[in-house]
Amino acid sequence: MVSLTDFQRIGVGLVGFGLFFLLFGMLLYFDSVLLAFGNILFLSGLVFIIGFKRTFTFFFQRPKMKGTSFFLGGVVIVLMRWPLLGMLLEAYGFINLFRSFFPVAFGFLGSLANIPVLGKLLQKVGDSSSMV
Repeated sequence: MVSLTDFQRIGVGLVGFGLFFLLFGMLLYFDSVLLAFGNILFLSGLVFIIGFKRTFTFFFQRPKMKGTSFFLGGVVIVLMRWPLLGMLLEAYGFINLFRSFFPVAFGFLGSLANIPVLGKLLQKVGDSSSMV
């Protein structure tokens, strides 16, 4: 099991609350206060998990500048209370920033089918297609 420092545990909590507030803000018709609070918590949690220097070097790498500018620009637009435009910019920036991580995540999700109980459950869900 991976051991986490106290700062990393705090960061995981902040990222979790940030994602919760982002989701809750989108469910409440793009409430700008909840989205802004979620953005701030998510970014501060990321700093707590991987550190300030590594966060800075991740966001400001030369090939990732386009994604960073769209993501951070979207955060600023949400803070200026234009939530729909800000979230669209953030989503585009997020996709550009984490483009190299998506194959790893999809590979992990594909390996979930190899877990005995979960594999059978996924197989049953996939087989039960109803024609409505």
